[in-house]
Amino acid sequence: MSDFVRSLRLWFAPRRIQQEGETPDYRFSLANERTFLAWIRTALALIAGGFAVDQFLPDLRWGIRVGLSLALIGTGVLCAFRGVHHWVRCELAMRRGEDLPLSRFPSLLALVVGAVSVTMVVVVASGRG
Repeated sequence: MSDFVRSLRLWFAPRRIQQEGETPDYRFSLANERTFLAWIRTALALIAGGFAVDQFLPDLRWGIRVGLSLALIGTGVLCAFRGVHHWVRCELAMRRGEDLPLSRFPSLLALVVGAVSVTMVVVVASGRG
């Protein structure tokens, strides 16, 4: 079974996480939880931004408006899932005394948000809405 599938199962069984390794300093677990909540806030902001583009920019061409909206909403959904996946991986690493896992997702998130932002600037500046 792949690591992703194992950690996916742990999303819904946090007691199983407690069975791994040693209990870390609570400050680290609480910091991990705050990081998770930051991922969720980011996801909610992206989803809200997607809905805002769709609802408050009706003068944009349908394809542009829907494309930008779906890009933001989809990125928000990925961000929420990534947040819980990252929380599980970090919690397990701390309990096992391992290095915290690295991820390329923050770079991907920045690229998608940047691309949507540049697209919106071009659309608004060119008046092609």
